[in-house]
Amino acid sequence: MPTLQAGGSERVMSELAGYFCQKENLNVELILYGKDPEIFYPVPENLKIHLPKSEFKDRFRFYYTIERLLFLRKTVRKIKPDTVLSFGELWNSFVLIALAGLHLPVYISDRCSPTRSFNAFHTLLRNLLYPGAAGIIVQTRKAQAIYQSKFRHTRIEVIGNPIRSIEPRNGLKKENIVLMVGRLIKTKHQDKLIELFIRLSKPGWKLVIVGYDHLKQNNSQKLRSIIAENNAQEYVYLEGKKANVEEYYLKSRIFAFTSSSEGFPNVIGEAMSAGLPAVAFDCTAGPSEMITDGYNGFLVPLFDYAQFEERLEKLMIDEVLREKLGANARDSIKRFSCEKVCNDFYEFILQTGKVSDRV
Repeated sequence: MPTLQAGGSERVMSELAGYFCQKENLNVELILYGKDPEIFYPVPENLKIHLPKSEFKDRFRFYYTIERLLFLRKTVRKIKPDTVLSFGELWNSFVLIALAGLHLPVYISDRCSPTRSFNAFHTLLRNLLYPGAAGIIVQTRKAQAIYQSKFRHTRIEVIGNPIRSIEPRNGLKKENIVLMVGRLIKTKHQDKLIELFIRLSKPGWKLVIVGYDHLKQNNSQKLRSIIAENNAQEYVYLEGKKANVEEYYLKSRIFAFTSSSEGFPNVIGEAMSAGLPAVAFDCTAGPSEMITDGYNGFLVPLFDYAQFEERLEKLMIDEVLREKLGANARDSIKRFSCEKVCNDFYEFILQTGKVSDRV
């Protein structure tokens, strides 16, 4: 994949690397070929990582894109792998082009909403190249139905994301915190979350948002302006990028997620693993794979901020309900354990036949 920067897809790839590297007689190599191949997540010591030697310069974008393509092809030819796994809805086509003619089984997975729209060029590439992949991995049944109609592929497999088990730690006490974790991009709608939290006006409660600016949108400036205009600096916090996000889950009581477009949001699963009830929009795919409305959290119709606010307030004022839904969340998310999901990936890309009873 392009990079291991902080993000959901990158988290999944790091978990897969950790699982594969524990298997005997299995050599695992990771190629990072993007503009900025950052390694944010921890990876096993026995994982061999290949990085481009040159710095990508935007003013010579075409040249460096070709150079990255050739770097990827040359590296894969040197490795001579039994199987290749690629992540990235915009990058899978790049990988399929780079490896064309090498006669390798290339498995691909998009990590975005299955209804995401692409420009004409990327749509054409996907339509031409995806049918030639050895297999397509999707995260939800909804995505599987859409992709089967779109690409007419015979091997489209549903595999959810591996969710880490987040256990309580000594010294970390619960606080009245509503938490959101996610990149600061428009489709996450952190601005609306801040505004509705301010309207709720619940003394003693804080809203904490962990995430960083992405896609050159510079949303943090807008969010800080909303906080300042409402004099909310004492109870709304922007924490930026954090490596210790587990501590935020363990200190919080509720997880709020206002995103309107998702593939399979890891952060909801991680929050549930830490025993947090989640309130989330029921977007096309993702949250509904994990949240059963009223049992382990609340699913809210897309963009119904009034109901989102009502459900959030309900959890803030009702400790018994909060604890009940949180306990159900911790138990129900175990079906996406790292061991099970990573093994599903292993069986699909290295073994023959289909994996059953996955989700």
